[in-house]
Amino acid sequence: MGRWGHDVEAAPDLRSGLTHLARDGFDAIVSDIALPDGTGYALISEARRSGSTHAVAIAISAYPFPNEAHEANVTGFDHHLSKPFSARHLRRLLENKDSAEDDPSANIGTPSLN
Repeated sequence: MGRWGHDVEAAPDLRSGLTHLARDGFDAIVSDIALPDGTGYALISEARRSGSTHAVAIAISAYPFPNEAHEANVTGFDHHLSKPFSARHLRRLLENKDSAEDDPSANIGTPSLN
């Protein structure tokens, strides 16, 4: 059991993430965009293709997101958080209580250091 009452599976790279997705079902997917062997976009694309359409998907990145990233169904992610982001906001997103656009602490589109 994770810290906020969620079961958590960690994957250090795209390949491991895809293995977890193939083996287990998830209610939420939180992924960095820059992975050592690929991208979070590839991960979420495969997740959506293989049937994880119900899972809330949250992208995180230290790099700016493209303008169209926040348009529905463009990236496959439901929310985009820029580093550093609020853990409190991430928790609310995981609990599906608000959206990234409603919280000024989300830092959407603000580039920062890893």
